[in-house]
Amino acid sequence: MVRVPLFLVVPILGTALLSACGRPDRPVQQASRPEPYRPPVRETAQCEADLRREGVDYRRLPDKELGPGCGLYGAVQLTDIGVPVTGVTAMRCGNARAFAGWVRNAVAPAAWQILGSPLAKVEGMGTYACRNIVGTKRIGDRRSGHALANAVDVGGFVLKDGRRITLLNDWHSTDPQVRQFWTVIRASACKRFGTVLSPDYNAAHRNHLHLEDDAAHFCR
Repeated sequence: MVRVPLFLVVPILGTALLSACGRPDRPVQQASRPEPYRPPVRETAQCEADLRREGVDYRRLPDKELGPGCGLYGAVQLTDIGVPVTGVTAMRCGNARAFAGWVRNAVAPAAWQILGSPLAKVEGMGTYACRNIVGTKRIGDRRSGHALANAVDVGGFVLKDGRRITLLNDWHSTDPQVRQFWTVIRASACKRFGTVLSPDYNAAHRNHLHLEDDAAHFCR
């Protein structure tokens, strides 16, 4: 029997073990979020022209990426729409245009005609927020319209006679005029925005209207 020297066996075994292991697997890359939609420059320019024509004052904001799937693109800061608005910051121009038109041509007339008092203030509850959709488990892993400043939340209104009407306290008001007011302004919003969510949608919207400028045609 031929004896193989031990110093030859060790390299052979080492080579065999390396061959069995093969190349180390490359790390699996996590799927990145889709690139956020950025409105064409011409679309934003037309939107800004519409705001100027309607006498809406605004400040143009620079495009800025603010996180994965989040950022400001074609956004403006409304400074005067004819009625004081609180809690509203950057908004994509198309959403800002729809919001200003809704307040001026739907909410303000409804306040006067149905509630009998001019509109004194709109109480916003935020526009831009880098976050996912909340309140719906089935689609909770998707970015909210707020992540692109393409949505605005409205919590209530103050009238010049001192009354404060909020969704949290007055959506199911015993006053038929207040209920009619909500019905009218939501119906108008549904004609101006792609997505309108109210307390009738889910518990996450019990205290505000979510108004988003998309093409979803979803009103609840």
